Amino acid sequence: MPNSSKKSEPRSFEKNRTSETVLQRITAIRAPRKLRTLETALLIFALGIGIAAVVTIDLTLNQEVTPALLATGIPFILAVFGLHLLVRRIAPDADPLIMPIAVMLNSIGVAMIYRIDLARGLTGWDATSVRQLLWSTIALVLAGVVLLVIKNHLVLYRYTYLFGLGALVLLLLPMLPFIGHEEWGARVWIKVGSFSFQPGEIAKIFLAIFFAGYLVRNRDALSMVGKKFAGIRFPRGRDLGPLLAFWLVAMSVLVFQRDLGTSLLYFGLFLSMLYLATGRIGWVILGVGLFLVGGIAASQTLPYVQRRFANWLDPFADPYDAGLQMVQGLFGMANGGMTGTGLGQGYPADTPVAESDYIFPSLGEELGLIGLFVVLAAYLLLVGRALRIGFAGQDDFGKLLASGLGFAIALQVFVVVGGVTRVIPLTGLTAPFLAAGGSSLVSNWIIVVLLLLLSNSVRNRPKLVIRS
Repeated sequence: MPNSSKKSEPRSFEKNRTSETVLQRITAIRAPRKLRTLETALLIFALGIGIAAVVTIDLTLNQEVTPALLATGIPFILAVFGLHLLVRRIAPDADPLIMPIAVMLNSIGVAMIYRIDLARGLTGWDATSVRQLLWSTIALVLAGVVLLVIKNHLVLYRYTYLFGLGALVLLLLPMLPFIGHEEWGARVWIKVGSFSFQPGEIAKIFLAIFFAGYLVRNRDALSMVGKKFAGIRFPRGRDLGPLLAFWLVAMSVLVFQRDLGTSLLYFGLFLSMLYLATGRIGWVILGVGLFLVGGIAASQTLPYVQRRFANWLDPFADPYDAGLQMVQGLFGMANGGMTGTGLGQGYPADTPVAESDYIFPSLGEELGLIGLFVVLAAYLLLVGRALRIGFAGQDDFGKLLASGLGFAIALQVFVVVGGVTRVIPLTGLTAPFLAAGGSSLVSNWIIVVLLLLLSNSVRNRPKLVIRS
């Protein structure tokens, strides 16, 4: 009998292997369902944070819960779950953390804007929080349309140069005489009737797609040759064309549109993607050097940049006029301390443009340093998921695009937080998802959808190999 059991061993092994394969396939089929169920639970949690914050603010300032945000809040919640259902159908293997993080940041931003509205006595359509919720719903709907139209990120690779041309057109639109609009000293808006939009926000997505496609096609020429100096290989003079071209674009934004933040964002995005594509630190050193030269020259010749640098170096020199915003923001964060004053108990409305450029100090005053760390951790997690998608990607274009989109969010957060804490000069950029602004919401929700598509392609390709 022992001999007969040994003879049957190979058959048993085959049976086990077959069972294991079937189990793997069943697990693979069930995996998307688990991911999306996790996403559902996290979305409810993220929305719950925003609703709890609004209720707390209402009870603190009005002593009752008011229906002020109900009319625009319900469509926003429906749009969140509408996009979630669309992701279930089109990208079932997508990363389940990306969308809940964006919803949480979006909800916290609306709650803080609502708190500032109450302090200023703004209600109805005059309230920025009501319009922010409406723009959030529009952004989610547009993100759903992008998801329906694109479905596969490789489609974008075919139209690399069209996206580059589109980005250039979007950057030039604010300079047109009839629709270009100047606000807070920067000419980055277009205005038609009462409708205004910042095309540069969409241009940053187009530029990320263009950079990814361009660098995939030209990576060898940019990374293979060059001369070594001090142990670092620098590119040849003939290969500096792309770097000089985007340096000129960034400087043009700084000079003609008077927008230091956008200029820094575009050039930083190009440099980071160029470094990822070539792996050569020489490009970064040259690029940073060029931008510093341009920035210093602008600070000596352009009054707008001169004021920014002067306020950065000494905001207390003119605390009631030019330095008012920065001084109020610094006092607000100091007033918040470690744990904050509590929602509804600070004075964030005393800071000019607190709901937009200075949303971060507003949160710091009422949620404290601990609250700011939670918000920064959410951004860090979002950027980390984007970079993880980039590293795990199956194709070079997808790798670069996911990493570029992650860098775009990281750079924007760094510029905003660095500006309000005096690490770098203050710029006009806004914190993604948090700050008031329809253009910013639309562009950042489109970035979320692109990351969902890219993560879906990363996860379902190995499964296709198993099934084949």
